[in-house]
Amino acid sequence: MKNGMNTLTNKGNHFDSIEKMIFSNNLRIKKMDIHPDLNIMNIILNTGFVIRTNLSSYPTLKKATRLKVLNYKIIGNATGIHWPTLDEDLSLKVFLRDELLKVVKPSSVIDA
Repeated sequence: MKNGMNTLTNKGNHFDSIEKMIFSNNLRIKKMDIHPDLNIMNIILNTGFVIRTNLSSYPTLKKATRLKVLNYKIIGNATGIHWPTLDEDLSLKVFLRDELLKVVKPSSVIDA
């Protein structure tokens, strides 16, 4: 398990809030749109929502060749991405967490 690829399972219902959101809304990765030359990776969800992130945000992907970055598989009941030639896994949970952190940054928190 690298870079936060958690196995999402409903065994025991020990979910955090992001996992609960994924399962209660049946969120899944529908497809990927990767542009290594532009440092862009778009994760398209089954809801139509697109998570846009930079490949350089993930050290293994940042160092990889174009061919290796484009060689991926959607795994885990469409809740993760696996790059077999890089031995790299990233989860929908990580993508959603990182997207949320773009919106809610520590610097934007106002002291009461």
